[in-house]
Amino acid sequence: MSICPHCQRSEGQIKAGLTQAGSQRFLCKVCRRRYTPEPQPIGYDEAVRRQAIRLYLDGNNQRRIARQIGVSQGSVSNWARAFSDSLPDELPQPEHPVEVAEIDELFTFISHKKTTPTS
Repeated sequence: MSICPHCQRSEGQIKAGLTQAGSQRFLCKVCRRRYTPEPQPIGYDEAVRRQAIRLYLDGNNQRRIARQIGVSQGSVSNWARAFSDSLPDELPQPEHPVEVAEIDELFTFISHKKTTPTS
């Protein structure tokens, strides 16, 4: 039998329906309180949240992420906002700053250009 978390008695405990998650509720006849002895955890696992953030950082949109992992679009939006709020305001400075950087661009065309210059 179950024990009331408020008055710590085991006698006088009766079933009193179910929660929305499907857990059994009890009513203590002594102190008249309702309780759930083993409540179901609320929300999604941390692994699901990390997967959603990883997909978001990879460039997927929130709707696609919600469809892929089976959550609501609002949850993905809230997780992305919470992640961005947890980031530092300033970027960390590198130990050895780069003074000069060179960029090399290479354009290649196979055969000929598709458009001809007008001038």
